[in-house]
Amino acid sequence: SILMQRRLFLYNFRNLRKAKGRRETYLCYVVKRRDSATSCSLDFGYLRNQMGCHVEVLFLRYIAAWDLDPRRCYRITWFTSWSPCYDCAQHIANFLRSYPNLTLRIFMARLYFCEDRKAEPEGLRRLHKAGAQIAIMTFKDYFYCWNTFVENREQAFKGWEGLHENSVHLARKLRRILLPLYEVDDLRDAFKILGL
Repeated sequence: SILMQRRLFLYNFRNLRKAKGRRETYLCYVVKRRDSATSCSLDFGYLRNQMGCHVEVLFLRYIAAWDLDPRRCYRITWFTSWSPCYDCAQHIANFLRSYPNLTLRIFMARLYFCEDRKAEPEGLRRLHKAGAQIAIMTFKDYFYCWNTFVENREQAFKGWEGLHENSVHLARKLRRILLPLYEVDDLRDAFKILGL
């Protein structure tokens, strides 16, 4: 099936602050071609990590094989269970530089960080500078994914307890990563960073 099982989606995309046991990354995608004022959907589906290969790299290999027309504009939207690791962020940034006619939007359920190194925030900053639009998933994004990528048997999406609060918390964290210190307008965050 091209649709994800409900239990897989609910388990892997839940935006928990501590997501123990969730080692796989799932990526739901939509590829569109823009024709003047309209857009045409070309493909959609989902992927997950395979042995030895992160899902982001799998998708980049998949889309590179399409031999995209350089005279046309394409928009790719991802919904991922984890944000990209540093290495994947580098691969994506390089890919975007190679395809200036392609835009990428990434909506992430959770932020991935290796506790022993601080490279992931820098990877997200580089990815953002390369033109990727990155954001944390909100209820609206979960609702869209449920109706587009999940074998939901016509059951309505029901958010879990803490979905909104965790989205807000993660969005603030992502904002602090992407914005330079002088642009952070939340004084509590600035004082915390300064250790005051």
